[in-house]
Amino acid sequence: MSSSLAFGVRMMSNIVRPAAVAGTFYPADPPALRRLLATLLADARCAPPPQQRSLKALIVPHAGYRYSGPVAARAYADLQGWRDRIRRVVLLGPVHRVPVRGVAVPSARVFATPLGDVPVDEQAISRQADLPQVVVSAAAHAWEHALEVQLPFLQAVLPRFTCVPLAVGQASAAEVAEVIERLWSGPETLIVVSSDLSHYHTDEQARRLDAESLQHILALDPVLDHAQACGATPINGLLLAARRHGLLPELLDYRNSGDTAGDRSRVVGYAALRFTEADDGVTVH
Repeated sequence: MSSSLAFGVRMMSNIVRPAAVAGTFYPADPPALRRLLATLLADARCAPPPQQRSLKALIVPHAGYRYSGPVAARAYADLQGWRDRIRRVVLLGPVHRVPVRGVAVPSARVFATPLGDVPVDEQAISRQADLPQVVVSAAAHAWEHALEVQLPFLQAVLPRFTCVPLAVGQASAAEVAEVIERLWSGPETLIVVSSDLSHYHTDEQARRLDAESLQHILALDPVLDHAQACGATPINGLLLAARRHGLLPELLDYRNSGDTAGDRSRVVGYAALRFTEADDGVTVH
């Protein structure tokens, strides 16, 4: 994708991508949303990060806040210690509604939520313009909830930031990792991968399946498939990059929808994980 093509499409498109799932996945009323986020974050308890390490990446779930909000909050509460450093969030998640080949960037310049507008980092997006797996797709982003539901959490904990929204479709882990490498940058950049784990098993089955998936993630082993995680492709891409950069993964929380919503006969798994790097930014080759 050439930069001229990318920005030509962007200039012809709507500037604002409006909130598509406010009122369904999370409250549309700003005061109600702020109260819910404040409660979820206050209830979250995160262990302090290892000494001499900085937060670089998170894996968070993306169901409705009633289901996965408490687990997501465990990851986002962790941002408090870096809220004055993080200025850019690279946000990756799977496509659920519109198939796409590769990694789709939006045509919009702003993503709106009930809490305000989040500017898209156009300079960061332009750094990927020559990668063949990167495409512009307004359709892939228009109704995609996996990325949108992360934005109010980020707005609640970061004073200001830009986002790089990436909707991941049919792509290899290596292709996703290549995009992540282009955007890696320094401590001002946080990478967030949005994914749930297993879907629609019994509570007992889900815990067994998800434990195996989490073992692979914690070993930086990029072998997940889409039965294990809907965001398997962006997770695997992150794991490839994390291995190269020597990131340390940690599980902050695991629950399923039976824990949060009560029905244990057909559950979805949720996990919050963080990845830290040495403060000296050493890269492992």
